[in-house]
Amino acid sequence: MRVLIVEDETTLRAQLVRAIAESGYAIDEAGDGETAEFMGATEPYDAVVLDLGLPKLDGITILKRWRAAGIATPVLVLTARGAWTERVEGIDAGADDYLPKPFQMEELLARLRALIRRASGHASAELRCGGLVLDTRSNRVTLDGSPIGLTAHEYRLLSYLMHHVGRTVSRAELTEHIYAQDFDRDSNTIEVFVGRLRRKLGRDLIRTERGLGYRLEVP
Repeated sequence: MRVLIVEDETTLRAQLVRAIAESGYAIDEAGDGETAEFMGATEPYDAVVLDLGLPKLDGITILKRWRAAGIATPVLVLTARGAWTERVEGIDAGADDYLPKPFQMEELLARLRALIRRASGHASAELRCGGLVLDTRSNRVTLDGSPIGLTAHEYRLLSYLMHHVGRTVSRAELTEHIYAQDFDRDSNTIEVFVGRLRRKLGRDLIRTERGLGYRLEVP
């Protein structure tokens, strides 16, 4: 899963990047509104953390432009504490949730997980596919109750398939959602990660749709 972090305050942005990356997400970041608008309009993100007070272009304007262009990426806005009018304006502009500053990182991560789950139609923090369970809170994966050790990229790939269970996902889409923008992407490595997951989870769980991609289905 891939997240865009938009925050102009350098220290806070670094804290957000570190915490969200440690929670299993691929991260892109932007420190001004113009860069953020372009990235959000041209790259496929699973969620955006968006500060409203940005240089060059404010967060409200960015939101309005994204929504007018039909971009439905879930957005969590960061607002100044007590600025209720800003929060209302942000929600009316198309934000899905808001969090006033200062905030606890654990709450931000919980809200982010919830946004991503809801966007793919999941209500529970635990994603299930037969005996396979992925706990989005702890990044823990179990199969029939036994823990499964995964690398970061294996986890991201499996997480994306689990969020979109039953749908065929192309290699290109998986590549876009498990790597950050500045990563040396190679869609051929998706086959490698799928092969590793099959060895750990069983060969029949992830199905190959010839010429289309991969699908995870409830047995």
